[in-house]
Amino acid sequence: MTTSMERRYADRLEELSDRHPFLVDLALVFTLLGCAVLGASLTLPGATPPDDDQLAVVLMGVSCLALLKHRTHPRTAVVVNAVCATAVIAQGYLLTPLLLSPVMASLYWLATLTERATVRVYGFATTGVLTVAAAVSDSMDHVSLLLRTIGPVFWLMFPLAAGTMTRLRRAYLAATQARAEHAERTREEEARLRVTEERMRIARELHDVVAHHLALANAQAGTAEHLALTNPPQTKRILHDLTGTTSSALRELKATLGLLRQNGDDASAPLEPAPGLARLPELVSSCASAGITVTVTTEGEPQPLSPGVDLTAFRIVQEALTNVTKHAATQRAHVRFAYAGSRLLITVTDEGARIASGPEPSKGFGVIGMRERAQSVGGELRAGPRPEGGFEVSTALPLQPAVRGEGDG
Repeated sequence: MTTSMERRYADRLEELSDRHPFLVDLALVFTLLGCAVLGASLTLPGATPPDDDQLAVVLMGVSCLALLKHRTHPRTAVVVNAVCATAVIAQGYLLTPLLLSPVMASLYWLATLTERATVRVYGFATTGVLTVAAAVSDSMDHVSLLLRTIGPVFWLMFPLAAGTMTRLRRAYLAATQARAEHAERTREEEARLRVTEERMRIARELHDVVAHHLALANAQAGTAEHLALTNPPQTKRILHDLTGTTSSALRELKATLGLLRQNGDDASAPLEPAPGLARLPELVSSCASAGITVTVTTEGEPQPLSPGVDLTAFRIVQEALTNVTKHAATQRAHVRFAYAGSRLLITVTDEGARIASGPEPSKGFGVIGMRERAQSVGGELRAGPRPEGGFEVSTALPLQPAVRGEGDG
């Protein structure tokens, strides 16, 4: 309790000194001058005081005035005080803590404001000079040499130790504040990074949902328009599939955008589970209604996938088939799943040439999104033209991704 109160008062004094430095320094100078003058009037019992009292007052006044520059010139303040104190002691004045109070204050501020090497040089030099002066002074002839030397050493080393502790405490508080500010900046940067990653994830989801279903809806509408007069039953069936495509798009958009409206309310409507390879037959059926025949083959023993990898695999296949629908002059595509060890290899190929009016799929956002999805779960993806013609998208995904990948799922 006492230590806490002392630190509280010390902090308040430091705050007052920072706000009004000159007034605080002036008050301390007058206080130290009074202590020094009082100390110059003290003598040992039976000892004769010096005749010239004015000299001590003048020297102490000079030393105290030098303390007004202790903030900008702490070394000069120590040197002036040491010289004045040595001159006063040489005149025969009794060496007391009151007489040494200006020197002790200058040493304290020296230890507070300067580095360790400077404190050692000036502090030890001042202590040595005043100790020698006290040892040869006539005012302490009745005192043993040990007492004449140990007293000044203790009185002068005390402010050096106190100033060093103050400097270390200030450095510790500054380091603590710097660490707190760094931690605050790190938390803000991490929060911004998480927001950016979440935006990227939602952007990928929206791109996959909108691009796939709109491409299928466009292809189905075009096919229905082409067959409207020649094959009405087929047109009716395509229009029925078009209704299912738009309904599926609305459901996935609702599920994706619902993530932005979650507020932790238990009464809120539950969201649909994230799509996975279990919906692959529905995807193949929607492509078939758009005029694209998709064949699916599986090699190896199928293994359970984590939710993140399941969603990533479905979205990559969905985007690859969407690119076939939009950019390939073909009606056939092939999807191959190969389970090899701890990885799932997925290949989506077609044999059609790229439509001249459409952009290169390898340069669009679709391939970029697929590559980002694969990398988010620890996989890799390649996309490009095939040597024998057509286009191929191949990816290798781990069956159990890292924790970060799970979060993206």
